[in-house]
Parts: sequence; structure tokens; C-alpha cells
Amino acid sequence: MQKVFSIKGLLALSIAGLALASCSSNGGSGGGGGKRTAKSSVTGWNYDDKNMGNFHVSKIKYPKAGPGLVFVQGGTFVMGAKDEDIMGDWNNVPRRITVNSFFIDETEVANVHYREYIYWLENTFANDSNVMKKSLPDTLSWREELAYNEPYVEYYFRYPSYNFYPVVGVSWRQAHDFCIWRTDRVNELRLVQKGFLNKDAIKKSLKGGGSDASFNTETYILNPEMIQGKSKSNKSNLRDANNKPRNTVRMEDGILSMGYRLPTEAEWEYAAYGLLNQNPSPRKSEMKSGEELRANQQMYSWSKNISGLRDNRRGAWSGKFMANFKRGSGDNMGVAGGLNDRAAICANIKSFYPNSFGLYNMCGNVNEWVGDVYRPLTPSDGQDFNYFRGNKFQKYYKNSSGEYERDSMGRLKKVDISDEEVRNRTNYQRNNVINYMDGDSASSASYGYGSTTLISDKSRVIKGGSWNDRAYWLSPGARRYMEEDQASSTVGFRCAQSYLGPPEGQGFQEGNIFGKQKQKR
Repeated sequence: MQKVFSIKGLLALSIAGLALASCSSNGGSGGGGGKRTAKSSVTGWNYDDKNMGNFHVSKIKYPKAGPGLVFVQGGTFVMGAKDEDIMGDWNNVPRRITVNSFFIDETEVANVHYREYIYWLENTFANDSNVMKKSLPDTLSWREELAYNEPYVEYYFRYPSYNFYPVVGVSWRQAHDFCIWRTDRVNELRLVQKGFLNKDAIKKSLKGGGSDASFNTETYILNPEMIQGKSKSNKSNLRDANNKPRNTVRMEDGILSMGYRLPTEAEWEYAAYGLLNQNPSPRKSEMKSGEELRANQQMYSWSKNISGLRDNRRGAWSGKFMANFKRGSGDNMGVAGGLNDRAAICANIKSFYPNSFGLYNMCGNVNEWVGDVYRPLTPSDGQDFNYFRGNKFQKYYKNSSGEYERDSMGRLKKVDISDEEVRNRTNYQRNNVINYMDGDSASSASYGYGSTTLISDKSRVIKGGSWNDRAYWLSPGARRYMEEDQASSTVGFRCAQSYLGPPEGQGFQEGNIFGKQKQKR
């Protein structure tokens, strides 16, 4: 039976990553201690015993933040409008939801980061011009009929002074592909560092190796034989059933990183508010749990002060701009000699003060793509845990010989699941649920894009406001949309990654575990 996966970023890897939590080294005893035992509490068989099958159970490991990521502890919040709906859209109806803990980029993805991606593509797919055409940002997005923006068209993406400015002109589809590439490069490096891949494999890939030589995480997990450059060393501490060194890593070994992806709209909005340590308990003994004072309805991503301004007790930030935005018509940066936000267009990705989660520019600088398909209403009967619209469930393709195949980018081919395959399930009966509960009883609403509406199944949400937006759009609850194949000089992105483990993060106790109590007779 083939596994079912969603195209929600790289959730396939996140689902596989459940093994990090379920294959605990305490033998599944249900305790929270993590003390290693060598025996299963359900069969009595020893773990890592060559005379008992050599079933390997890794020491408990929790996902760690990959390069550039910050841990965001999940929780409940009111998603939606916090300001007067001056646009009259009413497309962000307030409702309470819960978001599980996750990782998200500390900053927006910068020009230098995206150029690293382009560099890899240029060298790996040197003979495939179509790859580059699909990946290069649209620098013409800077061009205006009645403005002289040609220097940005020519130099913004390439010139070193803009290295650490957010990449713009990138479509949703390009941002999605960047996430896949980033996952593969992080995991490829981990396997090289652990001795499971040869360094020569990277060199071969960057010398025009193409799809056959490029490393892909999903391919490595499901069919490692398709990956070149695997180490033949017998020094691995992983063993197979015959007690021979196992030279292929599995997700349950805790070495591979779960996939980078675009954050969901709910995750992005929750992270933007940075509602951390807002509800301390008055009793010191309860400081870790708080009182759940959920009335906090701050307007922007900075907090700690009822006026919305941070202060260092000396008034040094009083009156300072906290974000890069457009104060009014024609005022993008203020008056010479005292610029208000010190940015004519985009600003450095670490400009301004980070919010409570340590995230920069969640308000202003550039709007950011999120994973969700846009709809005018976020239904009150939608899921109140990890809300997301955009699922289209797929499975990995196998040819007539029962073998996986790779596409032109070296990734495993996928096909849509048929509705017939899932009609007997209780949790979902359709493969494409983008239009689920979308206004009609048959849940099959369609949008006449270009004739009756500008909304389609390719409309994706953008959040956060930009250097060329008024303050209204800076509130994390505000939302707009663009088609996933379009780009703009005011839209960039940042990546996220699922976290699986205790929601408070590594180092915290797993659950409310109390001491043992003898049964009274």
C-alpha cells in the first residue's frame, strides 16, 4: 500500500519524522525520563542485540533548529482582524485557534541566500536552460510606467550592497521550490559530515551532474539506491539485522532534518505577534504556566508596552520608526538629515527591533508569501488546530515495473490520489480539498478567475505589509493575495519547519508527569 502525502510544503518529511518522537529509547514505557534501557517493555526483546534481530532504537532526540531558524513555542491566539477593517473586505474574521510549536526563519530570505540557490542550479543543471528560466527572480517587477526604477531592475538582486536585503520578484512557486532545495542541501551536508555520503558526490553534482547526481531527501528516504555517492565505509555505528554496518540513514535515526517549507498563514500570524511571556502568574511558583490572560489584542509585532512601543527606560527609542513602511503619500523615508525609517525601498533583513520570538521585520519591509490558498472568508467551522487551506494529497508515482522515477530536478515523481482510493476513509474523501467547505453544499465551488473574480485556486496569501504600504497593512491580521505564479517588488518570503516533540521545546519536561503513587488497598 502506497503512502499518502500532502503538497503542503514538505509535510511528507514531517510525517516521516514522527519516528523521532515515537521510537523512544525508554522502550515505549510512557515515562518522561528518557533513561535508556536495552529491552522492549512490550515484547521483552533486547534492542541492538544481534541475537534478537538487532532492532535499533536511537537515543531520544528532539529536532533542533536548522540554519537560520528560530524555535516558536506554540499556543492559542485570536487569528484575524485587530484593527478597523477600513478596506471593507471582512476577509479576516477574528477567531481563536491553536498553533503547534514550529521553527521559522529569523529573517526574510535575502538576495545572497537566493543567489546561492541560483549558483547551485547554474552549476548542477548547466545544460538545462529551462531550470534557470523557472528559478530566476523577476527583476522587471521593479519597473513602473511613471518612475525611474531601472537601477533596481539591473542591480538590486546582484549588487553586493544589497546582499542582505530581502529577495523580491519571487513567485510563490519559486519560494516553494527554494524550500525543497534548502532541505536537500541541509540534509546532504549532514550526511557528508556523518560519513554516509562522499564529499565527491557534492563536487560531481556541481560539475553539471544534473538530476541523476543531485541529492534529494525524499528520494534518499524511499529509494536510497537512486542516490549517487553513498559511502561504502564499514565504520557506521548503525547495524542491520545481520549485525553488519548499515550505510543508509533512516528518518528514525534522528540525523535527517525535516523539510523546510513556507509557513502556514496561522503559523506566520502567530509568530508575527510574538505573544511570549505575556501572561506571567503573580505567584513565583507558577511562573512557568501563567494564567492564560488571553485578552491581549496588540496591533503589531512589537509588544511589552500598551502604546505598542518598546523603550529602553531612557527614551532613546521614543518616536522612532519600528518598521519599514510608507507613512503617507510620497513619504517613503522622511526628510534628508533625519530619515524616519532609514530605507527608501527594502531594508537590511536585520534592520529594526526583533519581536519577542526574535523575528525580524514581521511588520513591514516586504510582504511575505505563506502556504495558504486565499479565500475571502476563513470559515468559523475550519479546523481550530493548525488551520490551513491548500491541501492537495498526492502519492509517489511508480512505473509499470513498480519502481520510483525521478523528474528533471532529481525529485521523486508524484501523482494525485484518486477520490476512489479514499472514499471509505472517515477523515477525508477527496484528493483536492482546496475548495473544501467553500460555500456550497457539494463542497465543489469554483472561481471564474478573470471573469467574475480575481480569486482562483492559485491565489496565495501574502502577509505583513511592505516598504511601499501604509501602516494598516503592517498588522499581522491583515491579509491580501496574489496568484502563485506572479511576483512583486514588495513581496518576499521566509521558510518554516515543523517541530515534533514536547511543545515547550527541548529541555522541558514532557507533559504533566507526576510522581508515582501507591495504590490504596
